[in-house]
Amino acid sequence: MHLFSPAQVAGYVALVLGVTGFLQRDDRRLKQLVTAECVAYVFHFALLGRPPAATSAGVSGVRTLLSIRYRSAWLAAAAIAVNLALAVGVGTRGTGWIPVAGSCLGAVAVFTMQGIPMRLVLLTSTFAWLANNVLAGSVGGTVLEALIAAASITTIVRLARADAGEALTRPGPARPAGW
Repeated sequence: MHLFSPAQVAGYVALVLGVTGFLQRDDRRLKQLVTAECVAYVFHFALLGRPPAATSAGVSGVRTLLSIRYRSAWLAAAAIAVNLALAVGVGTRGTGWIPVAGSCLGAVAVFTMQGIPMRLVLLTSTFAWLANNVLAGSVGGTVLEALIAAASITTIVRLARADAGEALTRPGPARPAGW
């Protein structure tokens, strides 16, 4: 496949949106950019002829958009059910289940978690999408997921350091007299 085919260009757009998103420390901004990334991914995988990945990206986009406003284990379960139903509907088999698994992990993360725990589960999802992209021959998608993994790890470290800094500046428990 040509490096500048429409399918690959859509992957490059997803790359820019995804990396920018995962560098955000603000959960809301992360989710906004990931929603846009998912839209680009739908086109990318549809043009690559990968229906399971395209449908999973579509479900991921809708669920991430909803998660900006709502936090609910029920919505996570609904997103997982829709994802699985669509995967069965498009005849997903073998390695086609990898992006579906990644999308399901993402649903749990964005609807039920925040901060570092959310990003750790999203990182696991990223590794599933990375494997999918390598298998699909997606240049932009492979670079995207590798960079998202790096950006996620960087942001997790930044958040952990910020949390540690806050812990150092908070007053500790009072010591008994004579200490």
